[in-house]
Parts: sequence; C-alpha cells; structure tokens
Amino acid sequence: MSAAARTGLRGAAWLLPAAIVLIALNFRGPIVATAPVIGDIRLDLGLTATIAGLLTTIPVLCFALATPFASWVIAKANPERAVSLSLVIVLAGTVVRSVPSAAALLIGTAIIGIGITIGNVVIPVVIRRDTSPERVGLVTGVYTSALNVGSMITSLGTAPIAAAWGWPLAIAVWAVFAVIAGVAWTYAVGTRAAWLRPTAANTEPLPVTGPIDQVLDTGAIRTVRAEQAAAEPVRPARRLITWGLTLAFGGQAFSYYALTAWIPTLLHDEIGFSKASSGASSSVFQILAVVGALGVPVLASKWRPRAIISLVAFLWLAMPLGLLFAPQLWLLWSVLGGAAQGGGITVIFIVIVRIVSSDADARRMSAFVQGGGYLIGSAGPLVAGSLHGATGDWTAPLLVVLVAVLTLGVVGTFAARRVS
Repeated sequence: MSAAARTGLRGAAWLLPAAIVLIALNFRGPIVATAPVIGDIRLDLGLTATIAGLLTTIPVLCFALATPFASWVIAKANPERAVSLSLVIVLAGTVVRSVPSAAALLIGTAIIGIGITIGNVVIPVVIRRDTSPERVGLVTGVYTSALNVGSMITSLGTAPIAAAWGWPLAIAVWAVFAVIAGVAWTYAVGTRAAWLRPTAANTEPLPVTGPIDQVLDTGAIRTVRAEQAAAEPVRPARRLITWGLTLAFGGQAFSYYALTAWIPTLLHDEIGFSKASSGASSSVFQILAVVGALGVPVLASKWRPRAIISLVAFLWLAMPLGLLFAPQLWLLWSVLGGAAQGGGITVIFIVIVRIVSSDADARRMSAFVQGGGYLIGSAGPLVAGSLHGATGDWTAPLLVVLVAVLTLGVVGTFAARRVS
C-alpha cells in the first residue's frame, strides 16, 4: 500500500474496519447457507447424509489444503489484491453452487472454500498491519463477530427464501454480500491497490522508524513490531506453541462446523421443530458469538490468554453436554456455546498477534495454525453425519464434539501458558 493510501486510511479510522466487517460477512455465511435447506437439497438431488455433510466439510477442508496457495497468493499479489480476489472467487462459487445439480453443488462449494481460505489468511495480516496497535484487539473482535453475524443472517434468511422461491435462489442470493464488500473494499484502499498489479513504489517495505524490538502495550493487545528485513523469523513448524495453537484451533473448528452443519437437523429430530424454525433456532448459536468475540478483547486487557482459553472451553462444554442430557433447554446451551465459539477463535487470533514479530511472520503463523486447525475441523460435519447415520441418534456425534472441546481447553491452555 502506498504511503498516501496509508495516510488516507488513518485519516478515516472507521473506514477500514467497516470494510473488514462487510468482507467478513462472506467468510462464514456461504458455508452455513445449505444447512437450513439440506432436507430439500437431499430430496431434490438424492444425496446421502454423508454427501450432505460434505457441503460443510469441503470448504473447511479447503481452508486446510489451500492455505499454502493462499499464502503464496498474498505474498505475490499483495494483501489488497488478495482480499479482492477472495471476494471474486466466493462470488463465482456461490453462483455455480446454485445450479441444481449434485456436481455443481460440490464444485461451487469447493470454489467458495478456496476464496474464503485466501480471506482467512490475509485479513489478520491486514488488521495487524493497518490498524493502530491500541485498536488491534478491538478490530480483531469486530472481525470475528462479523463472521458469525454473516452466519446468523444466512441461517435466518435461507429457509424463508427457499419456501418462497426454492433452495437454488435461497443459496444464490447471498452473493450480493460479496458485491457490496468488494465495493466497500475498493473505496477503502483505492481502485489501484484493490485490483491492479502493485508497482515498485507500493510494494517496497516501509522503513522501521523506531527501536526494532520495542514492545507496544495496547491494553487489549501487546504486539512486537520487528520489521527488519534481514531478520528471518523462526519457521512456525519449529515452535512448540504453533503446534499447540493448531490443535486448539482444530478442536474449536471441529466443534463449530460439526454443530453448525447439524444443529437444524438435531433440533428437528429431538424437539420436533419445523425446517424454518430449526434454521432460526440455530442462528442463536451464531449470533451469540458476537458476545464472545467482543468480550475476549476486553478480558485480554486484564487476563492472561490461558485463563481466557480455559473459560471459553468451560462455556463450550455446555453445548454438547446440554444437548445430550437436556435438549429441551437448547436455547440456554446455544447462548453459552455460541458465546464460547466466538471467543475461542478470537483468543487464538490474539495469541498469534502477540507472538509474531513481523508481517511475514504473521502470514506464516496464521497460515500454519489455520491450515492445520481447519484440516482437523473439516472432519467435523462428516464425522458427525456419519455417526448419526450409523447409530440413528445424536449421542455419538455429541460425544465426539465433547472430546474436541476438551482438546481446545487442555491443549490451548498449555500452549498459551507463557504468553502474557
């Protein structure tokens, strides 16, 4: 980004966060769009429960397998163009997926997954680079909140739209979010930065103007700025904390995507909700994530990350345990579990920001943790769907989610024990 562009963004402090919020609406909503209408899709296309689970599994698997590609794109194209490319790919995948055929459904879902993967990796880099240190924690919380707001809007709106105009239009209509986000992003960073090949003038690294290892206390975030090009950061795979964060992120992702894919069906089976009611009810799990995503940065100003991870895991446990023993209290469990899942992803991102030393280090660490974590998470919908199909009830799927939540809590707490 050019110096002039950076100055413009700082002059309008609200502009970049606003664009990031609109972008984030596209990074979870498309994944959950099929869940409220999965019954109609299976009926029309003759899909098995396992194949239906792939509609949520494929994007998350892309998050893992396409992460090296996403990191390469960001390094070659620059972060601004990478964000634009991610939105274009999500838009294209959403259109392809709406074609009423099993092949188009699966191919479009994979395209969406690749687009979101690029966005998953690049947005934390953009936040760290272009947000003032004292606001990094807040903007990170706003970003993760917006991910879940997108899921909530999609969960609420898809079934009613499908009832009126059919499921293909119901899952295609959300492409409008990508168009709106693309316009906002272009306005925020400028047309040249967002869409054109970077020139030498705006790709050269900015000089370091302060002490290389100066620690910046941010209240919600402490981050180390070390932009010296000659200093090669330690490879993520050689750091024990990286593997711990990856397993913790995997536990978080496995639990989230397993429940996101199957909550509507579970509520229909266990409580007798209609398809529309099940979709609306599952949206509680999505929207309550805003509480956790915004609450964690506040706690981070006073608590160590390991304490926050322990709290998040404790609240998370309420979801699988509650649905196992008292499904009629689904609203309470969705409130507690929803807040926990929003806080879980936020605290892991905060830990990453605190331990990295440069933008390149942030990109590598973010790609490694998300790639490995989403590889684990991609199994969630498929495992839950297969266990439900094999046993005919929801006990085994919920027990597996319980184990994943415990992994988040135990491994995450251990990994973050030295992070202040």
